[in-house]
Amino acid sequence: MKGRNSRVEQIVIIGGGIAGLSAGIYAQRNGFQSIILEKHRIPGGQCTGWERGGYHIDGCIHWLTGTKENSPLNRLWNEVGALDGVEIVHPESFLCFEQDEQRACILRDLDELQRHWTELSPADADVIREFCEDVRLLQSFSFPVEKPQDLMGPVETVRTLLSMRDAGRILKKYGRMTIREFAQRFGCPAIREGFGAMAPDGYNAAMIFFAVAAFTADEASIPTGGSRALAERMTETYLRLGGRIETGCEVSELEIADGTVRSVKSADGRSFPADYFIAACDAHHLYHTLLGNRHPDRAFESRFANPTDYPLASEVLVAIGFRATVDALGEPMPWSVSFPIEPITINGRAIPRLTVKHFSHEPGFAPEGETLLICDINQYAEDYDAWKRLGPEAYRREKERIGNEVIEALSARFPAMRGRLVLLDVATPTTYERYCNAYRGAFMGFFPTVKGKMMSHTGRIRGLHNLVLCSQWLQPPGGLPTALMAGRNAIMRLCRTTRRSFA
Repeated sequence: MKGRNSRVEQIVIIGGGIAGLSAGIYAQRNGFQSIILEKHRIPGGQCTGWERGGYHIDGCIHWLTGTKENSPLNRLWNEVGALDGVEIVHPESFLCFEQDEQRACILRDLDELQRHWTELSPADADVIREFCEDVRLLQSFSFPVEKPQDLMGPVETVRTLLSMRDAGRILKKYGRMTIREFAQRFGCPAIREGFGAMAPDGYNAAMIFFAVAAFTADEASIPTGGSRALAERMTETYLRLGGRIETGCEVSELEIADGTVRSVKSADGRSFPADYFIAACDAHHLYHTLLGNRHPDRAFESRFANPTDYPLASEVLVAIGFRATVDALGEPMPWSVSFPIEPITINGRAIPRLTVKHFSHEPGFAPEGETLLICDINQYAEDYDAWKRLGPEAYRREKERIGNEVIEALSARFPAMRGRLVLLDVATPTTYERYCNAYRGAFMGFFPTVKGKMMSHTGRIRGLHNLVLCSQWLQPPGGLPTALMAGRNAIMRLCRTTRRSFA
């Protein structure tokens, strides 16, 4: 339904990632006319993939929350065309930990997981049972997606709070425990070392329970086609609804007068006026670059200034081609496995474990008879600084060195891979910064720590009535579902402002 003004109101969306595409789709569905301005040559933002040496490298989705048919989040993914008609792959295990000739897998079947871990380590039976009981408590939990809290009435607010009782119990129980402290509860070396290496020091242990609960409830699996295909499906939905996209169009300036954004300017000098503006981009880039620190936000600034309690996570992504299928290994290889290695030194820090994923479920990602492998190595604040100090040639050599050492580590663990691995590409924190304007290369928002406070932001900008932030940064640690909901919520709020019924 249109508002009182019969003129179709215009929206400029800065950024064509998942949040921007979501905002664009819901804008078109609700009678606005929108245009997405995307810096890169293709939409999708960090939800992307690229080609190297005959392989397709998937750069984002490890697993996607919202894959359980007819769950509230699944319905939203289908509304935007992301999962409509898409086959979902359900790996048997979420991640397997190896240590001291043991392998402990986080299995999809929670009863089987409990039996498997207890057989590995009977002495851990009580703590394993407690872990599984707490995961079970969360299996029916889903984050509220119908509307943001600031738009809820009293009855809706109470209903939402009641629906989150089980989540509250887990947060109370584990919210002040680090993942490494939780890992020390286990005597089993594989479980203890595997959990302990999953996240940085200080990481909130409660978040692991939410992830495992979603996986074991079939709510977190893998859409076929991967990250770029998901973004392409959303792009097709948006264009079909009449939206416009300008790629290769980086916004460099906002024209502001009297508390109103009048237009945005692109780096190539074009101007895009509109009635409303949605910054579906990195929060630091918006406040510090586009707004030039003129409209600071206390919640964000306090977190940017405290990287100890609010760390940002990036990664080194190493993509490798395996000139065979996993059947040639002579042993079962889980979809994702973490194992100890002869340490690889990156920026002066020893990396004692490696996690590798194989993409045999995506035969189109590799030449026939071959397999894509991806290793993700966590990177933090000091790593970003070290990468930024490197000149072009030193940067190239360092990426090559790391890639070759990863190949050697894989060959040592899987001898059948030796001589069959080829380095395809290495992405670093500065890669994410260069292509996506990601602050310090962060692929998600602030990591939840035991000292950090949770944040849920409306996206409103102090002193500007027609510009909002709309991205995964609004509810750290973020991720694709948060970006999806951020776009939807931004339009829902705009419908309230313009007196429209949201559809």
